[in-house]
Amino acid sequence: MNKIFSEILGTFALLFFGCGSILFLGENSSILNIAFGFGITVTLVAYSLGSISGAHLNPAVSFGMLISKRMQLTDFILYLIGQLIGALLAVILLTIIGLDVKSASTIIGSYGVLNAVIFELIATFFFVFLILRITSNKNNDNIAGLVIGFSLFMIHIVGIPVSGASVNPARSIATNIFGANEASMLWLYIIFPMIGGLIAGLVYNLLNKEN
Repeated sequence: MNKIFSEILGTFALLFFGCGSILFLGENSSILNIAFGFGITVTLVAYSLGSISGAHLNPAVSFGMLISKRMQLTDFILYLIGQLIGALLAVILLTIIGLDVKSASTIIGSYGVLNAVIFELIATFFFVFLILRITSNKNNDNIAGLVIGFSLFMIHIVGIPVSGASVNPARSIATNIFGANEASMLWLYIIFPMIGGLIAGLVYNLLNKEN
């Protein structure tokens, strides 16, 4: 039960502060501060909750863990539920505060749908693969959170103009359901990050087998 609560709390923090970096600053928000908002939050959560649940905060990460046989199917389902609950609670609170959560939705940029698909797939693959690799060695515990946070920062810097840089189905579900146009593209932000997580798990298994 502690693991699920950890995922709820951690995903809540990721959405509240990450999306908050968009919503609270309004017109003063920039790609840089959004990237810092998500990157620093995931770093802090990784160090504070990582020892409890691994601080996945993302169905694609949990899926990669499942495929790489580092978690059971029942745990994956419970993690998924916890992540969705945490994300939804965060956007509900942001809405209660009076913010337009739809403004924090992940949307396709001027590069088009195909490029958004490619970015979400590739970025999620590398993000999940990095997490699988760096957390597989206990000697990396001191730096893992920092490396993961920097990687999410980089993904946002590059990807916000392309796809909104979701790489996290729970993040997009929680924000995009507040707008009809945003909700219509949810398939992209669910399917391709999950495929990225799947491929990351398979590649991780392949490399481990060869070693």
